[in-house]
Amino acid sequence: MPDRPIGIVIPTLNEAAALPGLLEDLAKLPVPTDIVVADGGSADDTVSVAESAGARVVSAPQGRGPQLNAGAAAANGEWLCFLHADVRMPENARAELVRVLASETEAAVWELAIAADGVWPRVMEFGAKIRDRLGGLPYGDQGLLVRRTLFEETGGFREIPIMEDVAMVRALSGRTRLERMQAPLLVSPRRWERQGPYRTWMRNSLLITAYHTGVPPSRLARWYRPNVS
Repeated sequence: MPDRPIGIVIPTLNEAAALPGLLEDLAKLPVPTDIVVADGGSADDTVSVAESAGARVVSAPQGRGPQLNAGAAAANGEWLCFLHADVRMPENARAELVRVLASETEAAVWELAIAADGVWPRVMEFGAKIRDRLGGLPYGDQGLLVRRTLFEETGGFREIPIMEDVAMVRALSGRTRLERMQAPLLVSPRRWERQGPYRTWMRNSLLITAYHTGVPPSRLARWYRPNVS
């Protein structure tokens, strides 16, 4: 087990409603943590919610890549853990984090589980698993646990408008085997519910395909942003 804190980085933008659940879960980790909320200019109570739970808050230019890099630079620890604000880390997912910390693994992600009942969440989870197994591309919702030295060797997250998580996974996969932890993070269904699950899945699949064929992230962002509130 590491004797230094695990640096946990959470990028936020108006996440006052979602953040308390994740911070509550992280408080139960049996290892020391340095939780850094990298805020992109929230207009709600995100900053006060984070600080009241004991997290440190750093301000960063809005955008997931810049925010993740700012959080990583501020966080202490030999390991870095990157999480979306709307995920939950149940007990079995926390146990998997602890297991990886004690192993020779250099980078790992959790399984994906959507916190909703019904058929469509299970279809989305199955599709994510197939996408990951065949293409080696886990979703950003699945979190990322990586040794700091490896993260720094990759140059950190690309500060691009979209696909920064895909670019990071590709960079890591060129250097090490990305382990899949055998427990899920619970992901909010809001992203799928907002636009419809199957429409969201199709849009994301097309965006990823376009990115891999060389379409610039700036153009992809123009296709994606109209669907984001």
